[in-house]
Amino acid sequence: MKKFLIEIKWGIIFSIISLIWVYLEKSLGWHDKNIAQHAIYTNLFAIVAIALYVVALLDKRKNFYHGKMTWSQGFISGIVISIVVAILSPLAMYITHEFITPDYFSNVIEYSVESGAMTRAAAEEYFNLTSYIIQSFFFALVVGVVTSAIVAFFVKTRKNK
Repeated sequence: MKKFLIEIKWGIIFSIISLIWVYLEKSLGWHDKNIAQHAIYTNLFAIVAIALYVVALLDKRKNFYHGKMTWSQGFISGIVISIVVAILSPLAMYITHEFITPDYFSNVIEYSVESGAMTRAAAEEYFNLTSYIIQSFFFALVVGVVTSAIVAFFVKTRKNK
């Protein structure tokens, strides 16, 4: 467990920054008056997420592997971060929808129905806490593993000849 302390730290940091991002989205009106822009602008978090994985793997390379890290070491480190984020995601979703933006689901359901994107039944089935907890858990794992593979490629050190 001690060998994964850096990953646990960065998984927690990632989750906290995700909550800050949601607060920013709410402050910019993407969860109510500007909800039509939410689906587009929420994707900007990908930049933040990738940057966090880069910094996390650089931290692991410097402070655990003493400046030298292979792709597989970086990839495994990223996978562990992804697992921590996935484990924390139900709590993050609960905090998000109970405290930061409690009206999000009703707002996005209304917008989806009024814009003709979904029927009310489909929107209610998709936009709810249980659905978002499940989605966020698996999204964290899948996207985290892919991000880890890519970031590890760029963060690895070259072999000395």
